[in-house]
Amino acid sequence: MSHFTRIRTKLRDADVLVEALRTVGYDHVEVHDEPATLYGYQGDARPERAEVVIRRAHIGPASNDIGFARQPDGSFEAIISEYDRHRHDPAWLTRLSQSYAHAATLRYAAEHGYEVATDELQQDGTRRLTLRRTN
Repeated sequence: MSHFTRIRTKLRDADVLVEALRTVGYDHVEVHDEPATLYGYQGDARPERAEVVIRRAHIGPASNDIGFARQPDGSFEAIISEYDRHRHDPAWLTRLSQSYAHAATLRYAAEHGYEVATDELQQDGTRRLTLRRTN
């Protein structure tokens, strides 16, 4: 039975989080209005619960579910097993946060009358995004 680690994030919007998870390679993400049970690698129900869930079948053999639980302040807390921390480490969370920021910016731009003029991923991993007002 793996120990689950909880990691605070600044991520707040479930839809943008799902888009960011897709960007980092997870196409099968569940979103629940109420927290859903997370399962261990043997299919055992764990006490941890989360509103945004990547099921173990979509992570890899011997993996546990990964969850993002809504906190009282509105942010999500990542719930990752000790076993899966080798792959879902701080660098992975940084990439996820960058993807989240990119998706949130694109959503804001679309909702406020901007179009993307340029969207370039730099060699150092940073992204240069230029927006132009459409009206």
